[in-house]
Amino acid sequence: MHGGELISEVLLAQGVKSIFCLSGGHISPILVACKERGIRVVDVRQEATAVFAADATARLSGIPGVAVVTAGPGLTNTVTAVKNAQLAQSPVIIIGGATATALKGRGALQDIDQIKLIKPHVKWACALRRVKDLSTTLEKAFALAREGVPGPVFIECPVDLLYEEKLVR
Repeated sequence: MHGGELISEVLLAQGVKSIFCLSGGHISPILVACKERGIRVVDVRQEATAVFAADATARLSGIPGVAVVTAGPGLTNTVTAVKNAQLAQSPVIIIGGATATALKGRGALQDIDQIKLIKPHVKWACALRRVKDLSTTLEKAFALAREGVPGPVFIECPVDLLYEEKLVR
């Protein structure tokens, strides 16, 4: 089971019916796995719209909304909507793609310090480095988004954690 499948399994277990995204290579395995498991993938035209839609879904359903965005500019485009969710105390999970772990900080495509960018606007921000941490970290994100004063959380998932190990190697 690859990382995209692990993430979709947690989303399904958390009661997520839809995710919102702007499709991209950094996050493709998540989108495919969600669709295979019957989670509706709503592809929007801009990443802020994905977070606004996740926020609205959370407010209407009581289940944290989920936005999945690509690395770098994909995440930077979400900041206004993330801040809106923070101020509205809305439980939103933002899953952001990232460059491969071995290429982090080496000038790879769309590689920026996403944690530093998003941390002031979320309850918690985490950068994953191992496939085995995907499920537990995402479960923790859901708990934190709901806990106390609800709010958005961010998980950075490098692309090499999302595809099958054989393909990554």
